[in-house]
Amino acid sequence: MPNKPAEPMDPREEQHRITDTETGLSLFLRRLPPTEGQGRPVLYVHGATFPSALSVAHRFRNGSWRDALGRAGRDVWALDFLGFGLSDRQPAMSLPAATSGPLLLAAEAAGQLEAAVRHIHAVTGGMRVNLLTHSWGSMPACILAGRHPDLIDRIVLFGPIARRDPPRYLPRPDGPAWRVITAQAQWDRFVEDVPPGEPPVLSRPEFEDWAERYLDSDPDGRAREPQSVKVPSGPFVEILRAWHGELPYDPALVRVPVCIIRGEWDGLATDADARWLFDAFTGSPDRRDLKIGRGTHLMHLEARREALWHASASFLAGTNSA
Repeated sequence: MPNKPAEPMDPREEQHRITDTETGLSLFLRRLPPTEGQGRPVLYVHGATFPSALSVAHRFRNGSWRDALGRAGRDVWALDFLGFGLSDRQPAMSLPAATSGPLLLAAEAAGQLEAAVRHIHAVTGGMRVNLLTHSWGSMPACILAGRHPDLIDRIVLFGPIARRDPPRYLPRPDGPAWRVITAQAQWDRFVEDVPPGEPPVLSRPEFEDWAERYLDSDPDGRAREPQSVKVPSGPFVEILRAWHGELPYDPALVRVPVCIIRGEWDGLATDADARWLFDAFTGSPDRRDLKIGRGTHLMHLEARREALWHASASFLAGTNSA
């Protein structure tokens, strides 16, 4: 069952529910319409460990990413994949993790994303949708863009996962249906790539506020010992598979403008990764690669977040300046 909202709801926020045709389960979409007129829709596609309320919609004192996009005239939507946030949980999420293989691989997620895009397409009178992705979310987004370029206008890939040459003698990564992630494990992600001697990229009070909401994104998060959030393990397994030479989409099939944005200290989207992806998007009419200083893989929540927000809004507006 879906959980209560992890964020105080914006009074202008619309909440939409659509049905995943493969499973019959309910997908949750949040929408923050533009204050004036009809802006082009942008759909946020989250990564492997936390849903839209904890990412594009999470508010700091200076607002949220979707607030920044709204000020730029965008019609901002965000999807929670099955197993995350306010979307339904797959039945296997209530069984022992070893009962089945990893849930929510990119091919499955691309179907859920297509359902969301077609819903937005219908609601907005047939407007093509921009995609704004984080990390693993680049995979289902690029699968969909390759299949249906008529539905997609532009794509921002924030911290995207790239193919890496497989290491020798190691088996193909696999995993159980789901895994649990503690608040401490999330904090470790904010600090692990920051160079020694550099100040934190996120203050501890800001993180504690975020972590409280993170635990509330799982109906059983606070009852579990230790307190933690259960998520499908498919995205994590698929990131490992990409680093074993197995990317689940062909970048050459993406035929819309693409902008790669990453932090200087992002260990999951390195300079080499960005170069590989940039060179692989041969079908895109407009490819860009932007690196922002003093940011990690979670830069959308960090001190340099406004630089990311501005860069993404600028590209989605079709301007030449980041």
